[in-house]
Amino acid sequence: MEEIKYLIRKELHDFESKFADSVKSHVPLLDRIMHYIVKRKGKQIRPMFVLLSARLFTDKIEESSFRAAALVELLHTASLVHDDVVDDALERRGFFSVNALWKNKIAVLVGDYLLSKGLLLSLNNKDFRSLEILTEAVREMSEGELLQMEKARRLNIKEDVYFDIIRRKTASLLAAACAAGAWSASGDERSTALMHKFGEKVGVAFQIKDDLFDYGTANIGKPTGIDIREKKMTLPLIYTLQNADSDTRKQIINIVKNHNTDKDKVAQVIELVKTSGGIKYAQEKMLQYRDEALEILHQLPDNEIRGGLESLVRYTTDRTF
Repeated sequence: MEEIKYLIRKELHDFESKFADSVKSHVPLLDRIMHYIVKRKGKQIRPMFVLLSARLFTDKIEESSFRAAALVELLHTASLVHDDVVDDALERRGFFSVNALWKNKIAVLVGDYLLSKGLLLSLNNKDFRSLEILTEAVREMSEGELLQMEKARRLNIKEDVYFDIIRRKTASLLAAACAAGAWSASGDERSTALMHKFGEKVGVAFQIKDDLFDYGTANIGKPTGIDIREKKMTLPLIYTLQNADSDTRKQIINIVKNHNTDKDKVAQVIELVKTSGGIKYAQEKMLQYRDEALEILHQLPDNEIRGGLESLVRYTTDRTF
């Protein structure tokens, strides 16, 4: 990851400063919360995809690309703040979540504030195409979350529905990040569409990797079985249910529906998924999407920026946390 960041070290440094400025407020409480959020930022994968995608089409990043990266990060952060409220999560990236420290009402308003700052950043600078790309992603993310909630009640998600959910819920934002980066630098619809497709493939692979973490495929320092306890139908579990015999299928569904807080029962499901080949199948699908993303990327000229993007793609599937 550090080698990738080194490629765009100046751009990332400038972005961090511009992002911090973009969330400033005249309300002391909001400023305290924004400072807390900025200081505990994540790996910034999405802004990196924006900036690297822009650099594919230009040697020098302009302000429009920095604004696109800030918009992506603002919308992503807003979605995380709202997700923590919906999930009643008290931690985010090893620190207290906003709702844990300032309660749900304030957290919802903070998420709304971040969303509005992103919209205004684009509108005030007439970045209408980037705003259109990202607003479409927010719609897709909302639809994906609601579709997942609806299907989770029935535990009847088929593989095609699963991919539809994660394409909307997770991949749409990464696709928009790559598309907005390309547009901000090139102003070319063909290049923008190509990078959108690239980002979507990466986003699907990224989500499958997250699914696999829940089954203990890497030592990431957090409990396994969280998705099962939340009745989330991930790809390893869907594969297992589709290929298990009737008795095993009934056993798994009963545990997920009625005993999802029982650690021993959840461990049984995890073991059944492993022995059924669910982990192997999900890994193969993840690598398939990764390779499809790289095929798209290889349509562009070979240079160090393309190499950096390829490394970032591989990081999304090779990461251990």
